[in-house]
Amino acid sequence: MKSTARRSLDVTEIPGDWLDVTPEWMTAAIRNHHPDAEVEDVTLMMRDDGTNRRARFQLGYSAGHGPETVFIKAEADAHRQLHARNGNLFNEAELFASGALLPVDHPLVYRVIIDRPGLDYAIVMEDLSRRGADPRDATRPLSADQASKGLLGLARLHSHYLGFSSGGHPTLGWVQTWAPTEGFQVGLRARVPIGMDRAADLLPAEVRRLSGDEIVDVWSRFVSTLAGRGVTLLHGDAHIGNTYVLPDGDVGFLDWQVVRRGNWSQDVGYFLMGALDEHCRRSNEEALLSEYLDAVGLRPEDVKSARLRYRASAAYGLAIWLSTLGSDGFQSREVSLTLALRYARAFVDLDALGALSLIEAQR
Repeated sequence: MKSTARRSLDVTEIPGDWLDVTPEWMTAAIRNHHPDAEVEDVTLMMRDDGTNRRARFQLGYSAGHGPETVFIKAEADAHRQLHARNGNLFNEAELFASGALLPVDHPLVYRVIIDRPGLDYAIVMEDLSRRGADPRDATRPLSADQASKGLLGLARLHSHYLGFSSGGHPTLGWVQTWAPTEGFQVGLRARVPIGMDRAADLLPAEVRRLSGDEIVDVWSRFVSTLAGRGVTLLHGDAHIGNTYVLPDGDVGFLDWQVVRRGNWSQDVGYFLMGALDEHCRRSNEEALLSEYLDAVGLRPEDVKSARLRYRASAAYGLAIWLSTLGSDGFQSREVSLTLALRYARAFVDLDALGALSLIEAQR
């Protein structure tokens, strides 16, 4: 449907209703990348008011040239307080507004608008379908070759920001260092037990023997190790549902809302253990991890410690996806259960508890 605005929308204002988006507003939104473009028609093609408010628009032009379609993401009313409490509300908007180099494939962003008092933001970005991007989720795992492409993208990001500090990158001084904050733990402690009940007897016995609080405690212990050596800029939420595969086989990353400063292992373990099915992970993770470590340029004497960190990282995904499984409205039950089981099996396969204890003993 074409946008027939009910009121005039200021070019710095976040649309409260997608039908409020006008040609003038969209012209201003893409102007930095297409200074000669004049948008004449704005047609709403798709909307999804779920965990975020999302919409796709088709654009027609009276002058100049610009994208045929764009995608807009804004905050959902139901999740403002939650994202504010866990420190994630403005991260993605701040990251793209900063203009920071992200040497991994990600959506091109045309404009960012942030409304702090209103706990809202809007990000106008490219429509990735125009590049043939294939969004993935847990029901469509990556191949080992595709996972390799994703890891090499993360390696480029991590190596560029290795040793990341606010002094070295002042435009990113707002990025939080990973910590097991109360805002995160409150939600996890409420929902992990529900997720465990829903997974029932599908979880490995070694995981079922733990209580919900014990799983969150292990998550907290792992996150507490992320502020030490090997800190870099992390995507922070690099599970398969935030990835897409391009026609050339490259893998890109969406949804940078949990961007953090911390040890590289959080991104790598979270990505690799969830992106592959269990058989593929078990057959390929040693070679894939070695490929990542070589690409980052880790010193040989640090490789043993790196493998411990990778093993321990299963604790992160286990708690997050049991919690998601224990929630309603964030992800489908099928996706949440699939990922909870993948991280649970990795947790056991890799003896994440033993690896975490060794890391803590070395600190």
